[in-house]
Amino acid sequence: MVKRVTRKAAERGYLDGQFLIAMPGMQDTRFARTVVYICAHSADGAMGIMVNQPAPQITFRDLLVQLNIIPEGPEIRLPDAADSMRVHRGGPVETGRGFVLHSADYFIENSTLPIDENVCLTATLEILKAIAVGTGPQRAMLALGYAGWAPGQLESEIQANGWLSCHGSPQIIFDRDLEHKYERALATIGIDPARLSSEAGHA
Repeated sequence: MVKRVTRKAAERGYLDGQFLIAMPGMQDTRFARTVVYICAHSADGAMGIMVNQPAPQITFRDLLVQLNIIPEGPEIRLPDAADSMRVHRGGPVETGRGFVLHSADYFIENSTLPIDENVCLTATLEILKAIAVGTGPQRAMLALGYAGWAPGQLESEIQANGWLSCHGSPQIIFDRDLEHKYERALATIGIDPARLSSEAGHA
């Protein structure tokens, strides 16, 4: 059942709708300089999507062809928003599965998870079909795979200074300038990346 994030959940220390920003000393190289948007966090663990890592060697058009949503061929025209969409690397779990973070103007009953008032998550073919014909959400970001944490694992990583957290800005999530998302996320909490790097590892 889809449930909206409540203030009560946030008060318990859960990070739904927050960014995790990897610290320079991050031990897991898969998450170096990543910004992860947390979609679900509870006592059972956490799940999020990396929003600043491109998926190598695949375009949105290629993905639509692989999924048999559109036939192969240059004559197939996509709406401008779909044609310019990038495919992101969302995390190391279920890397063959697509996850779409999108604006709240699009909703599929029993399939879309509202994360906050501005951002939802949908992981069905229907949303990809809608984007391909121009009837999808106004803003969307497609990722392959996700980041997952077992119960207590994320809390331990944060306590070990692996991550910083801050509000998850839709402007950063949906911006197509991936190269600067890490710095922009840090800037939302007043941190200069150069200063962070020089201070990493010091108490």
